[in-house]
Amino acid sequence: MKININIDPGVPETEISITAPSLSDELEKVLASLRALDFKLTGSNRGQTFILDASEVLYIDTVDKKTFLYTENEVYESAMKLYELEQQLATKDFFRAGKSSIINFNKIKSLKSDMDGRIIVTMENKEKLVVSKQYAVFIKAKLGR
Repeated sequence: MKININIDPGVPETEISITAPSLSDELEKVLASLRALDFKLTGSNRGQTFILDASEVLYIDTVDKKTFLYTENEVYESAMKLYELEQQLATKDFFRAGKSSIINFNKIKSLKSDMDGRIIVTMENKEKLVVSKQYAVFIKAKLGR
């Protein structure tokens, strides 16, 4: 991979251009990292790559070593690993909910305590997710409990 940086004080904002023979997995990871700086995420669905506002994502889940972004009506596969997304979304209201999931706190509709200190959250799209006891501390702190 070749990287060129041109510094021009007369340019009003930073612009990034990528020239490549094809859209590879490596390039998708680079794009995902760049877009996360602007709190955008990339996800693939039906053979296309989509740019998503992080705020649209309800939760992120890993199944069979693949990472998926869930929005109100769609599911997108991400080229990034769960821990990479967790790091990039740490400054937003996303939190780790279990070994294989991250939840957007702003998309939670309701909460219910469950056995063994777990919390059942109902998302805006009515899906129910479990927050393990280990990670329930974030929700309790956020709610001032």
